[in-house]
Amino acid sequence: MADEIRYEPMNEIKTGKYIMIDGTPCKVVELEHSKPGKHGSAKVRITAIGIFDGSKKTLLSPSHGDVEVPVITKKRAQVVSVTGSTVQLMDLENYETFESDIKEDFKDLKAGAEVEVIETMGKRALLRILSG
Repeated sequence: MADEIRYEPMNEIKTGKYIMIDGTPCKVVELEHSKPGKHGSAKVRITAIGIFDGSKKTLLSPSHGDVEVPVITKKRAQVVSVTGSTVQLMDLENYETFESDIKEDFKDLKAGAEVEVIETMGKRALLRILSG
């Protein structure tokens, strides 16, 4: 797990990047910068959405610090079958099959469709539908 996390300076984090908050990989949706005070340093407030659970998380940190960033891998996969709230996918690189939960955004998913899958921390989630 240690090789799946790296550190980046807080001032390089932008909206749309991925960071770790409370051990959960999240996508940054909002950044707020505050000015330094009389006795303190500038702060950055990051609001992010969890990749796997969809929960909203907030991180408040000094702007000169570092933040944990998960190593993200994006892959293409083909939908083999859809059963209730679970989809069976086949990785198009190594033909490995695996299952993933379906979020509300992907309820119209059909067998044969090609999707993009995001993988980090030993978990996978649907990112978007490419075709089908």
